Amino acid sequence: MSGTGKSTALKLLSEQGYRVVDTDVGGWIEEVPVPAGLERQWREDRIDALLTEHERSGEPLFIAGTVWNQHKFYSRFDHVVLLSAPVEVMLERIAARETNPFGKTIEERERIVADTIEVVPLLRDAATLEIDTSRPLPDVIAQLAALAD
Repeated sequence: MSGTGKSTALKLLSEQGYRVVDTDVGGWIEEVPVPAGLERQWREDRIDALLTEHERSGEPLFIAGTVWNQHKFYSRFDHVVLLSAPVEVMLERIAARETNPFGKTIEERERIVADTIEVVPLLRDAATLEIDTSRPLPDVIAQLAALAD
């Protein structure tokens, strides 16, 4: 979910030497037509190639993103981690951030609240671990890094 600290976590994990992929950038996502319009989904060919490379290397890999078809890859992940925070914390972070314009409009903020109500329970059910990112950032990063070590 937007504002939970995914980008910050990836940045800090990368600084510690871990390979990270933020699927929100770099052509990992495509918009697929669905009856209600367009749905953001992982480009399955690219994600498959990434995971195949990772499986061969054995090096830790952190992937972040939330898309409709991510469940297709869960069997290839050691962990599916849900980063969560109270909605008030997420909205405060989004209001203060300067690196991403999403969440600045009333409509986008309403969507974040609605997605938190509707989507987070689905993500929670599929997760092998949930980390509350309202905790101190060093603790969150240490918990994530421990999964790779």
